[in-house]
Amino acid sequence: MARELSVEDLRRVCEPEVLRCNTTDDLKATKAIIGQDRAARSLQFGLGIKASGFNVYVAGPPGTGRATMVERFIEEIASTKPVPVDWCYVNNFREPSRPRAMSLPAGWARPFQSDMKTLVEGAQRDLRKTFESEEYAVRQKETSNAFDEKAGQIVGAITTKARNQGFSLQPTPMGIMAVPLKNNGQPLTEEEFGTLSAAEREKISKEQQELQEEIEVAFRQAKAVGKKAAEELDRLDKQVALYAVSHLLDDLKKKYDAMPEVLSYLDEVRDDIVGNANQFRADLKEQSALPFPLPGARGKTFDKYAVNILVDNSATKGAPVVMELNPTYNNLFGRIENEAQFGTLVTDFSLIRQGSLHRANGGYLVLPIEEVLRNSFSWDSLKRALRNRQITIEDMSERLGFLTTRTLQPSPIPLDVKVVLIGQPSLYQLLLSYDEDFAELFKVKADFDSRMDRTEESMKDYAVFVSTVCSEGGLIHLDKAALAKIVEHGSRLAEDQTKLSTRFGEIADIIREASYYAAQKGSSYVTADDIRNTIDEKFYRSSLIQERLAEMTRQGVLMIDVKGRETGQVNGLSVIDLGDIAFGHPNRITASIGVGREGLLDIEREAKLGGPTHTKGVLILAGYLIEKYAQDKPLSVSARLVFEQSYSGVEGDSASSTELYAILSELSGLPIKQGIAVTGSVNQKGEIQAIGGVNEKIEGFFEVCKAKGFTGEQGVLIPASNEQNLMLKEEVLEAVKDRKFHIWSAKSIDEGIEILTGVKAGARREPGNFEEDTVNARVDRRLRELAETLVRFGKEEQEEEKPKAAVMQRGQNGRD
Repeated sequence: MARELSVEDLRRVCEPEVLRCNTTDDLKATKAIIGQDRAARSLQFGLGIKASGFNVYVAGPPGTGRATMVERFIEEIASTKPVPVDWCYVNNFREPSRPRAMSLPAGWARPFQSDMKTLVEGAQRDLRKTFESEEYAVRQKETSNAFDEKAGQIVGAITTKARNQGFSLQPTPMGIMAVPLKNNGQPLTEEEFGTLSAAEREKISKEQQELQEEIEVAFRQAKAVGKKAAEELDRLDKQVALYAVSHLLDDLKKKYDAMPEVLSYLDEVRDDIVGNANQFRADLKEQSALPFPLPGARGKTFDKYAVNILVDNSATKGAPVVMELNPTYNNLFGRIENEAQFGTLVTDFSLIRQGSLHRANGGYLVLPIEEVLRNSFSWDSLKRALRNRQITIEDMSERLGFLTTRTLQPSPIPLDVKVVLIGQPSLYQLLLSYDEDFAELFKVKADFDSRMDRTEESMKDYAVFVSTVCSEGGLIHLDKAALAKIVEHGSRLAEDQTKLSTRFGEIADIIREASYYAAQKGSSYVTADDIRNTIDEKFYRSSLIQERLAEMTRQGVLMIDVKGRETGQVNGLSVIDLGDIAFGHPNRITASIGVGREGLLDIEREAKLGGPTHTKGVLILAGYLIEKYAQDKPLSVSARLVFEQSYSGVEGDSASSTELYAILSELSGLPIKQGIAVTGSVNQKGEIQAIGGVNEKIEGFFEVCKAKGFTGEQGVLIPASNEQNLMLKEEVLEAVKDRKFHIWSAKSIDEGIEILTGVKAGARREPGNFEEDTVNARVDRRLRELAETLVRFGKEEQEEEKPKAAVMQRGQNGRD
């Protein structure tokens, strides 16, 4: 049976004593995830397992505090993990275009950078001092003189031999040539050579040729001696340089003796310093005074020995937790910067910059999946990095094929990170369906629910959450009555008396706004009145459209009757959702009945204003009428249904019971009380099913009745299965308590029609028969009359057609 609900049924009140605290100031703040046991267990598993591919997707609607709670949860776990290594890039002396990535224990990158700077400065000082010393000058002179003397002996010997044979050595563009001499020691000219006899010329030419060969041999030997001298001098420089820097390098090697990678690099640095000792002998003051850098160098000569720190974990406690809110490709993977010098872009390893993956390496990276998918290359590159377990820094222009100039190719860095994606459940399903890599890389799903059970423990957790928000935000704390109102508001947001909403973002906003109003009054604590005022003010700020609709209803522009009775006319309820607020508003639904075979015709569908769910609801009505009344006769009816004064799309089946009541009223001829609005969907068996937005719908009709004046008979008929969803405003409760407004619930159409008409629905006694003077008996009788009318009309139509057919037949015979 349908029943009228009491005030206690309309809102589940939270008694302040249940919370066991006087104010939220008495409670200790927490970073635990509240009301999400399933998600917490999934996160615990996903973050703890070390196997590849067990990254986590956190699914949940926005506003549940999923991002904040996940970050806090991860930070708590990360604090117990070891601090990962530091990372830096150093010069690759063999291939400068491929900088070398180097790892050091946490906190060692910065000292290593400083040590390398000290090493270079010490090498500059000691090498210059060594090369400028008297001892080096003596050794260099001795080495140089020894080879000069040997070369001089070779050249002197060939010179003496040439003179003894009557020739002198003279430099020419063709090299050192032997020139014949006259008796007086002067060179023999071409004219004088031509006056000699043929025998003398032949003799001189032969001696000259033989001597020329000996000269070439001698000068090759002299060049070899010079080359050997240069090699010896270079060897001397290297020996001196090695001696000068060995003590500096030895000190560093002792400090980093447990780091083979650093020791290997120091050996390369030693070899390069020794091999380029002349760079340290240059006058750097003169070089720095140049108005531009030397060609081929980005900066100073000794920048190649610098250390470019990519990740410094010296201040990190536990494993790093990085939340990247703008996951562009460069923000994730880093970038290679360039500097413009005289119209040319130049770069080197010191211009390599880190990304979020570098900072999170060895820890946890939290990403909003929507933003990752919006940024070009981010998603594909992230998957590639997780598959290959390494971070590769690439120039985006080169990857797109736009850059053909030479750039850097830094060596990849090994990747050990747990990625946590945060997004909507719908995106999870899409990625699972259309991305073949997703299931392999994100094997753990942490589902955040928008509701949790309303138990004594969960209400205490709610109180702890409120305390945390107040403590962290420096807000005024709540007293126990205000805290009870927050709990009740949580149940209203959840639309269930047995649940609490986990949309903690909205709850936190209410607390912040209430703290503001309490501060305006100078209160020490936020009270229940502050919470009520905050909720009302929040709604008022966005309720302009609702007020306009209410004004149009009061003025009669929107035709809504809340008094009297009408046949075939019912007030249905709908919810208008504006995003920031949702409110209920009544719609007049009317039905018209006539003879015909069309059945139910939905004018909204015909006008292309009805959505598929609404259309389905209307088609179900036809199923109900056939099941209920067409077992012993055809359903010969033409019915029209319409939402009056509705000019936009209609979707949902929550008005299907309302439409059915209008049809039954029109068929039975029984008027419906216009002071009662109706909501609820119906199935083919006549059972009324639950709908959404029941609180907003009731309050919407309540506001209309209040504006037009209460009669004491007004109210709303809802599905019985929606009783637990009721968390009505206190103003409605007061009206119900004073018998100004009523809420009824029904399980079936029969129960509902009795409330609306005041007439018994009537049970079926046998096929085709219902109890007399009941709604169903009247409907059944009307449908039988319509069927008989249609049959009689068909017979009359046939009788009228017979004479016409006979005349046509005679005419046809005459033509034959």
